[in-house]
Amino acid sequence: MLWFKKDKGKQEKEEDGKEQQESEGQEKEEAIEEEGEREDEKKKKKGFFSRLKKGLSKTRKGFTSKVDRLVLGKKNIDDDLLEELEEILITSDIGVQTAFRLIEDMREKVKRKELDDPGLLKKCLQEEIMEILKAEESPLDVTGSVPFVILVVGVNGVGKTTTIAKMANGFKEQGKSVLLAAADTFRAAAIEQLEIWGQRAGCKVIKHQSGSDPSAVVFDALKAAQARGVDVLIVDTAGRLHTKANLMEELKKIQRIMGRELPDAPHEVLLILDATTGQNAISQAKSFKEATNITGIALTKLDGTAKGGVVVGISHELKIPLRYVGIGEGMDDLRVFNAKEFVEALF
Repeated sequence: MLWFKKDKGKQEKEEDGKEQQESEGQEKEEAIEEEGEREDEKKKKKGFFSRLKKGLSKTRKGFTSKVDRLVLGKKNIDDDLLEELEEILITSDIGVQTAFRLIEDMREKVKRKELDDPGLLKKCLQEEIMEILKAEESPLDVTGSVPFVILVVGVNGVGKTTTIAKMANGFKEQGKSVLLAAADTFRAAAIEQLEIWGQRAGCKVIKHQSGSDPSAVVFDALKAAQARGVDVLIVDTAGRLHTKANLMEELKKIQRIMGRELPDAPHEVLLILDATTGQNAISQAKSFKEATNITGIALTKLDGTAKGGVVVGISHELKIPLRYVGIGEGMDDLRVFNAKEFVEALF
């Protein structure tokens, strides 16, 4: 019996050692996998930044290059120099109000002898713009409610449907379940387009026939999201009805239905704006703001536009969090807005 006990003890030790080796091996594999994921994320960020920098090249040429030429060879900062700088800011679609604020801030620094070298003007401008953008840098947090309801608004042609699909794809990558609602029932093409992009993102779409009541679609989508325990419900809406008043009334009606069926819904009203429209984007935002409480903005089509300066104007004039920026048609071409990244790409 003694030899049996010894063998049994030896066997148990061997099994323990084997288990420990397996455990250590598994921990190693997990650590390697995590490191790989971190490297992939770094590559994604680096890739997005280089695309953002490339996308803002026209804006950079029309803005920062002009600032460089303006200060070249200048000995001091006077009113004429600041007036010329203000003109550059306005023509770069930063906007009159924002340009005035930036120039006034710099004028004050000149008076206080904090700024006297024209060579430092660009750096000062960079810091001022960073301050404006940082104030509205606020990533969307969808953890507050289940389902978390996002109402997406904006005029036709700004990229609402593609932005919805890219957002859905991003949420799914975070391990969240997503449902889409096709509440733009005034255009048959809008429903089909959302279905196509929904398939690409791997999301189900709640829809009715073209011409049906958008509020009925929203009602069904809310019920489906609640029944299925969906994390995020994203609702597409019409961008144009017969009149602006009709469109705004429809949005109000949709929000009433949401609030009735799910208290505090919608949890986010995301306005999609097209960067290529420049100052017109700010006008659109003001119109929507009159009808609904916009809680976030996604700015699309920043790739290849000379009007990227509008980002600064939007942040300063509207005081609405800038959630996302889009720089292309790919699923990874919509990213959470990062002020530091944007300013670095702009300058």
